[in-house]
Amino acid sequence: MKKTLLATLLLGFSAQLFAADSIKLAITGPFSGGSSPMGISMRDGAKLAIREINAAGGIVVGRKKLKIEIIERDDEAKNDRGALIGQELASMDDLSGVIGSVNTGVVIAGDKYLQEKGITKIICPAAGSASMTQWADNPGKPGVKDLSIFRFAAHDGIQSAMVVEEAIKRKFTKVAIIHDATSYGVSGRDDLLAQIKAQGNGLEVVATEKFNVGDKDMTAQLLKARTAGAQAILVWGIGPELAAVSNDMDKIGLKIPMIGGWTLSMSNYIDNAGKNGNGTLMPQTFIEEPITARAKRFINEYHKRYKVDRIPSPVSAAQGYDAVYILIAAVKQAQSADTRKIKLALENLKAPVKGVIATWKHPFSSWNPADEQTHEAFRRENVVMGMVKDGRVIFANAAEKKRLIKQAK
Repeated sequence: MKKTLLATLLLGFSAQLFAADSIKLAITGPFSGGSSPMGISMRDGAKLAIREINAAGGIVVGRKKLKIEIIERDDEAKNDRGALIGQELASMDDLSGVIGSVNTGVVIAGDKYLQEKGITKIICPAAGSASMTQWADNPGKPGVKDLSIFRFAAHDGIQSAMVVEEAIKRKFTKVAIIHDATSYGVSGRDDLLAQIKAQGNGLEVVATEKFNVGDKDMTAQLLKARTAGAQAILVWGIGPELAAVSNDMDKIGLKIPMIGGWTLSMSNYIDNAGKNGNGTLMPQTFIEEPITARAKRFINEYHKRYKVDRIPSPVSAAQGYDAVYILIAAVKQAQSADTRKIKLALENLKAPVKGVIATWKHPFSSWNPADEQTHEAFRRENVVMGMVKDGRVIFANAAEKKRLIKQAK
């Protein structure tokens, strides 16, 4: 009996020693399926940052240099997988943090388990508004008092505002909204409607249509938009289906602009839409151009390591990279691999963090359930409008390009 107890104690002690010699970081997302360009790019961008940190010896915590240990989980963009992964990660006592997720339904299904255990997570590269508003004050339902979930993405409020601004700037008076039927698409539709109401200027929604993930024919929705006199299509969805919208617009001769969320920059939209994607506009936090020395180094390293000449989702890759450096800055400040101490440090980062997107100064603040933006890193000034041209996304506005260059310094 004594020998068994001693063995158990020694095993626990050795496990503590192992945990103390590394920082365990989980990276989750859709690494397969229609959302995979986002998930894979985010994961690979994050792994570039981790490789750099580990190659430099790791993170100094006390008298030790801790290396980052990676746990990867493919949620396949499925809500039930998100729930299972959330439960698994929440059961790990030595997990320092989680970076990842794309699909809103997956986040809603899985993050509640992380929140219950107080495990720090940075949602990256995306998820719809509900991924954060679920924790905030809502009518008849007060928000959580202490939140361990952060988001490192241009939230839908910023994106939808920019999409509507673009339509108004182009002097459109009638638009159609076409969105997918997922939680992401529905929340995006609602954000667009809210922004149209807020910005006014006589912009009218003449048709609101939806499609399901996997749909390949958007003719019916587009014919309704044309009959109603739409001068532009405002679209919210992910990748392959968005390409079907562009291709069917060409098929029926509907030659009007398409403006939508940042996912229009994904490779499976650009490649499947081909020439029909030219001119498509979308908000972006990073464009694959070497506008700074740091951006050039990041792009070249990504191309070299993953043997590509174009990042499948540049936004996702850059956000994954910067999110790692921000999380590790919190580890350094906390001088601990404890997830709760990392959370507190994230809310009050004192030193600027040099990323490939920007130099981040105090990106998060203490959680306030009356304002979910306290745990949101991106603001309007971090986002620009991108445009598809001949298989790539370029800056739609030269002045915005100059602004991003300045912010990266």
